[in-house]
Amino acid sequence: MPLYSQHNLTPVCMLTQKLQQKLLQKLSPQQILLMKLLQIPSIALEQRIKQEIEENPALEDASDPEMSTDAEEFPTDTEPDPVDELEREREDFDITDYLDDDDIPAYRMNSNNSSSDDEHREVPYASGISFHETLIAQLGMQRLDERQVAIATYIIGNLDDSGYLNRSLTAMVDDLAFTQNIATTPEELAEMLKIVQGFDPPGVGARDLRECLLIQLQRQDPAPAVTLAAHLVDRYFDELTKKHYDKISKKVKVTEEELRDAVNEILKLNPKPGNSMGETTRTNHYIMPDFFVYNKDGELELQLNSRNTPELRLSRTYVDMLETYAESKSKSSSQKDAVMFIKQKIDSAKWFIDAIKQRQNTLFVTMSAIMEYQKEYFLSGDETRLRPMILKDVAELVGLDISTISRVANSKYVQTPFGTFLLKTFFSESMQTESGEEVSTREIKKILSDCIEAEEKGKPLTDEQLTDILKEKGYNIARRTVAKYREQLNIPVARLRKEL
Repeated sequence: MPLYSQHNLTPVCMLTQKLQQKLLQKLSPQQILLMKLLQIPSIALEQRIKQEIEENPALEDASDPEMSTDAEEFPTDTEPDPVDELEREREDFDITDYLDDDDIPAYRMNSNNSSSDDEHREVPYASGISFHETLIAQLGMQRLDERQVAIATYIIGNLDDSGYLNRSLTAMVDDLAFTQNIATTPEELAEMLKIVQGFDPPGVGARDLRECLLIQLQRQDPAPAVTLAAHLVDRYFDELTKKHYDKISKKVKVTEEELRDAVNEILKLNPKPGNSMGETTRTNHYIMPDFFVYNKDGELELQLNSRNTPELRLSRTYVDMLETYAESKSKSSSQKDAVMFIKQKIDSAKWFIDAIKQRQNTLFVTMSAIMEYQKEYFLSGDETRLRPMILKDVAELVGLDISTISRVANSKYVQTPFGTFLLKTFFSESMQTESGEEVSTREIKKILSDCIEAEEKGKPLTDEQLTDILKEKGYNIARRTVAKYREQLNIPVARLRKEL
């Protein structure tokens, strides 16, 4: 009940204390570490383990010959005597050499504002000659004065990665006047742009796709098909993009065969000449599978990729330091601080080793469930044999949470006798046929893709016709669903698939 003062009767609130029990879900550091290790693929796990070994001196790679000193001290056929081993280590090692130090430890002088839960991502750097540097090198081969070189260099600097000039010449005239104090005109810029357009790769410096194709055609031999292709791009570019071949044939008065040869010449051209330079210097990316599925006489066998997962162990030196301190009678404050640091590193190493083992076990159990669920596909390789499968189905089989299954399927690859696939591609929704049977949407996409591949290219199938074909096969789906699946397969509409 609120109290009131004697003067103005203002209510006064009283603070009270009470005990209350609550049930909260909170992830431990070990669980957070496991969740992070689960979602990274095998090719990134190797770097993560190396990083942990560098940061934690109590963690060692058992396969590293530089760290395998314990095995070299004793013959492999006889086991060492524990009493002799302890006496020998006490003679060679003294804990006071590490702990009796009046200096403040270096780890206590460091200031770290980042958390261990923060994600650190490194940006890779690749060396090589860039697209713009190639054009600048070609500019040095031209007979130009200093002013022309400055203007041409400015034009090259305004080209995008595809090799196009997306700025107007008038705006560039103003920029040259303000930034480089060069007074020029759009006509002079157009002349310098013509010089840049003569550089390799052909088509560079164009202001749109039409000009890019024309530049490439004009640099080819004047064959009849090339001449007709340049005329079509120059006069009937809009009709070409919409594939209105009947209109073009009537207006230009050419035969279907001549039009086909001209269109084939256009299809050989590069619409993005700048990207062709980037392809030559691009580093190849290789896929490292996380799982291997083998077919041994009709029986499936699963194997984890342990190539990038070395055998980890605790550092014997740090464990001995901790045991020696426990036997020591005199314990100073500096020794306690140092031993607390050692214990922290040893505990962290144990957590990391356990997390790696638990990660491997979770991956194996989850992939085993997926392999058994999609057994018919892994035996035959036929995509139409894929069963509808969602994360919840696998989670119920292995008894794990859906989020854990999602982390396992994230960025993981499996190598099968039929190729290497992303694990997420085996998950799909279900759809019922007219007979009531549940089929995977991936099966429908496969049939849709096969129908489009087998169609007559001169008269491609429309979405309505594809819908009728699927209904005849027993898949009762709407036209908009067919259009959605076609877009997911990156297949254009019927008009854009038409060929001569």
